[in-house]
Amino acid sequence: MATTITLLGGESTGKSDLAQALCRHLNDVLHIPTALVAEQLRHWCETMGRAPRADEQSARAAEQTALIAQAASQHGVELVVADTTSLVIAAYSELYFNDTSLLPVARAEQRGYGLTLLMGLDLPWVADGLFRDGPAVRDATDAVLRRELQIAGVRYQTIYGKGPQRLQQALRAIGKHLGRQLLADDPALRLGRGRWVCDSCSDPDCEHRLFSQLLTTDHTRDPPP
Repeated sequence: MATTITLLGGESTGKSDLAQALCRHLNDVLHIPTALVAEQLRHWCETMGRAPRADEQSARAAEQTALIAQAASQHGVELVVADTTSLVIAAYSELYFNDTSLLPVARAEQRGYGLTLLMGLDLPWVADGLFRDGPAVRDATDAVLRRELQIAGVRYQTIYGKGPQRLQQALRAIGKHLGRQLLADDPALRLGRGRWVCDSCSDPDCEHRLFSQLLTTDHTRDPPP
């Protein structure tokens, strides 16, 4: 069975871009057979021309879960990169319909995945002219996801940065989970540093501050005598 890497986050947090970039890098550069599971909720909305009703949310969550399981069972696939899980759909159900009934099952499913990556809120919110509602909804979704991950006891890595920075942060987290180095030259590993976000901290401002310090540290200087 393949190891599943799940990407969580609200609208306009870069999940899809990162999922695609990860899949390309893992397959084409690192030659690790990797399957991508796209966000089916987005596909459904685009196909139907509307967002799901409250009574349609459960089916959307079940479809996402089934597609992840199907990808993970493919012969020869070592990694699955899932662009969202049922937990995001359950969070939307709470926010839009005040319905928390999907959360218990979604928490249990999230516990079964190999690694959870939560998208940081450092990217600018961008309207898509279709279904995105605004930064406030994105922030509220992030808060629900953090709460539910904590309740479920699921450890997660928050991913910040733009473009290559975000990809490198994700690869570093995946490499640590797999017990292998996926970056050719990882400053954090070279300096003997491990996870830069403390496991017990769920403060996004604290996480972002630590990430910024890591990026601005001059790793080219010689250490003091």
